[in-house]
Amino acid sequence: MKYRFVVVGGGVYGCALAWHLARRGEKVVVLEAAEIASGSSGGIGQRGVRANRRAAAELPLMRLAYPLWERLADDLGADIGYERTGGLNLVEQDVTGTTGGLASLRARTWHQREHGIPTEVLDHEQVREYEPGVADAVRAALWCPLDGTADHTATTRAFAAAAMAAGAVIREHTEVTRLVREGGRVSAVELADGERIDVGEAVVLLNNTGVADLAAGLDVPLPLWWLVPQVLTVKAAGPVCRHLIGHDHRVLSMKPLDGSVMISGGWRGRWNPDTQRGEPIQDNVDRNIAEARAVFPALADTIVDRVDTSSAETCSVDALPIVDLLPTAGNVLIGTGWSGHGFAIAPAVATLLADWLTGHPRPDALLPFRYSRFRTPAVRSRSHDVSH
Repeated sequence: MKYRFVVVGGGVYGCALAWHLARRGEKVVVLEAAEIASGSSGGIGQRGVRANRRAAAELPLMRLAYPLWERLADDLGADIGYERTGGLNLVEQDVTGTTGGLASLRARTWHQREHGIPTEVLDHEQVREYEPGVADAVRAALWCPLDGTADHTATTRAFAAAAMAAGAVIREHTEVTRLVREGGRVSAVELADGERIDVGEAVVLLNNTGVADLAAGLDVPLPLWWLVPQVLTVKAAGPVCRHLIGHDHRVLSMKPLDGSVMISGGWRGRWNPDTQRGEPIQDNVDRNIAEARAVFPALADTIVDRVDTSSAETCSVDALPIVDLLPTAGNVLIGTGWSGHGFAIAPAVATLLADWLTGHPRPDALLPFRYSRFRTPAVRSRSHDVSH
């Protein structure tokens, strides 16, 4: 069987791209080693749809993503749990190293507004109007009213269902083990069971932690590693926080759920090579809860309801994703290294990738994520666009 586009990975990026391509009448297959949304695009709770304190290179993508999120449930015909709660990035210190604190707020507000992201600085009393339960130590916040949350599992599955309804083929439990290169192009992908799927136009590697191994098979090293993110939920007798919460210097992110609170922010679990799953580290659970309690004292008597460390995430050396054609295979496009903040921009990136793959020039918004940024000028290889 030959498909014009072979997409590897059934997470939010792979399923969203398949939907866009199928809607344009393209013959596309998604190959997922496990099940849809079984990796970093799934799991408990919700994910932030956030521009606040996002890397500058990603702000144009977030500006594009905001209106897409607003209509996405209608476009997909499914409940994706999206809610525009607004987002607060809380500040306690005058200066946080060279990256934050009260001293940075005016500059950050100007910068985010310049990229089309509505942003305001709130003082302590104004923060209290939004979050009455916040601790006295919180002195200010950056407020982004367009930020919010969505159910990442539901969103990924909705993209998959819509893609199939539009004519895409999605195959679960189908592991890609090798890309077959002929000259400067990949002509086929080989599966774990020996099956070969021919490639008509392009392969798109969006299988997150699996991208680096497949790229290495084409002699392209990627400056990535992976880790196991930790997500907690705690039961709450009443409302604790009302908005998407980030913090200037604490390792903390919080989201209100129905009857509970989701707590995360960068703490990690450990990978169990025997089970091939992540597992919690109790000390990290305790420290994550302590950070949340320091900011919202109402959490003092709550207990942990669930801990999820089931899946892995990829990180790049500059904490930005890599979205580019591989220099050794002109028809292999990759997207990886999302570094824990790729979900919010997924609708925008998938739209741009579909444009690029179907004949448009490389989108300007994706230029900061080229692979060549990691190479010195003397050793850079010229990447060729997908030929048509």
